[in-house]
Amino acid sequence: MNAIAKAIDTLNEVFGRVIAPLIAIIALIVLYDIALRLFTGRPSDWAFDITKMLFGAHFMLMAAYGLRHHAHVEVDVLKRLLSRRKQAVIELLGYLIFFVPFIWMLVTLGWSFFMRSFSRGETTYGIVSIPVYPVKGVIVIAAVLILLQAVAIVIRAIKELRQEASA
Repeated sequence: MNAIAKAIDTLNEVFGRVIAPLIAIIALIVLYDIALRLFTGRPSDWAFDITKMLFGAHFMLMAAYGLRHHAHVEVDVLKRLLSRRKQAVIELLGYLIFFVPFIWMLVTLGWSFFMRSFSRGETTYGIVSIPVYPVKGVIVIAAVLILLQAVAIVIRAIKELRQEASA
């Protein structure tokens, strides 16, 4: 089971390190749009929509990487005062009570949003019609990556509980 957790960590680590620098592309597009406004007096027809979609996709795809590095919101003040066994129990209960329903909703609704958008050929409004379904597909990919990272966290919590029980 530890090998599974390590494989999931490696997947999310590599994926996060590949996706993280792509924020520079978003910044370049924003700079292009700002320069166009400054020099021509009008914004581009596509840059604003593209930056919104790319930033949303970037944020979603980095969520599993953030979860892997414990960069998520957590009430650590009280949890740190507990033994490692009690921390593992809290993690297991938290993931079962809060995470499972949320991730189920994210995967199922994300998939239906993606399929509806894809089947209708949904695009942005305006002169340049940019397809929306790729970003909605990112919702499903991000949900799967987050789910995998949660599996790794649960595996570690179970391992901690087993070690405490055998000691």
